[in-house]
Amino acid sequence: MNSADADAETFLPLTPVAFEILLALAEAPRHGYDVLLAVERRTAGRLSPNPGTLYRALDRLLKQGLLETVEEPLEGREPRRVFHLSALGERVAGAEAARLADQIGAARELGVLDGPSGPGKIGR
Repeated sequence: MNSADADAETFLPLTPVAFEILLALAEAPRHGYDVLLAVERRTAGRLSPNPGTLYRALDRLLKQGLLETVEEPLEGREPRRVFHLSALGERVAGAEAARLADQIGAARELGVLDGPSGPGKIGR
């Protein structure tokens, strides 16, 4: 593991909201409300953070260096902040995805989750 991976590992595990924010921003830079819509859309409404939760998470991720912002000018209005992943944020998102993939692999091997060999043991 190189030092960049080790740095990313120190942020794990991410909360579901934090990970969904990173996924939304991996797709495209977004302003806060657009992040909320992207999270709701990607999770089919299973995760719908209230604005306070979302903006606290965005601010925390920004302070941790996982996000960066630019001010987007709006005609006749105050500029809005547009968030995008930093290089560290990209590494952390990848490290969290790999961590979750390992957990899913273990669940499949143990027969807890449906896999190539058929339905899992739990929920039959």
